[in-house]
Amino acid sequence: MNDASSKTILIIQTAFIGDTILASHFARAVKDQYPNSKIHFFLRKGNESVIVGLPTIEKVWVWDKDGGKTKNLIKLIMELRQIKFDMVFNLHRHFNSGLVSALMKSSFKAGFEQNPLSFFYTHKVNHLIPHKSLSGVWHEVQRNLQLLQKAEPTLDIVDNSKIYKPELPLQEKHYSKVAPHTEGNYFVVAPASVWFTKAWSEHKYRELTQELAKTGKVFFIGAGTDKELCDRISSGIDNTVNLCGQLNLLDSAALMKKARRVFVNDSAPLHLASCVNAKTTAIFCSTVQEFGYTPLADDSVVVDVGNALTCRPCGLHGYKACPLGHFKCSEDIEVKKVLSTIS
Repeated sequence: MNDASSKTILIIQTAFIGDTILASHFARAVKDQYPNSKIHFFLRKGNESVIVGLPTIEKVWVWDKDGGKTKNLIKLIMELRQIKFDMVFNLHRHFNSGLVSALMKSSFKAGFEQNPLSFFYTHKVNHLIPHKSLSGVWHEVQRNLQLLQKAEPTLDIVDNSKIYKPELPLQEKHYSKVAPHTEGNYFVVAPASVWFTKAWSEHKYRELTQELAKTGKVFFIGAGTDKELCDRISSGIDNTVNLCGQLNLLDSAALMKKARRVFVNDSAPLHLASCVNAKTTAIFCSTVQEFGYTPLADDSVVVDVGNALTCRPCGLHGYKACPLGHFKCSEDIEVKKVLSTIS
């Protein structure tokens, strides 16, 4: 911990919602190293709900990519340049976040080598996927902590990697909203994904739901656009409730907290579950654990087909369809294997 002086610090993460949730872990670690610091967080519009209100964050800067992406970015950069940041940490690896970093007035700028503007950084590290060490394969939170280690070389990334779970600005209103659903024994299922090959097959989720509903109520969560999918999965099955489009991200996390178990894909709901330390079963299809985005909840497990397929992983993010047409990375995961994770 270094509290010799108050620092003004900028953290940049303009990637997707899951990456933003995991970045809360980094903000907590920075705050613990610099307790008197004022931390600013720069993110893309749509992700602010998971950061605004965190006790570690002084101010959130929201980049609206609609209605003039470049114009809005330049406007924010000009406003940020009025602030003398002691430290800048860029957790993203794309050009626009690199531009923000490059144009900040700071003597310390840390980021990943893969950013095309990384030559403007004063400190940089290699973002490896997978990142293998003697201690095992690193999680994304450990990869991020490498940047903080550039400022604090004694920071132990290996031993402290799971002390900081990602966190959310949850309030009583979120728990109150879901309170009517949290009585008794229940499960939470989030079957959707932006990428087809990252989501367990619809008929598999239906088989799972049929079994879960025998022992507890099953709540489906997701965006409004996921409602039809969850309607199909739950059609004709008693003891199920489709809440897609009715809960925001924080409400969904609050619902997960007391669930007997949460079932998710390798997607954002996985990280929501980690924030509230929910009992989690994560089903990985085309992606693999070694990528470093596994759940961080104390009682969590990943179910996949292991090393049975030579075509897996077929990509870092997933595809709109199986490149080989068989989708065995999903079809070969047995429902009974997923059910066996319930304690």
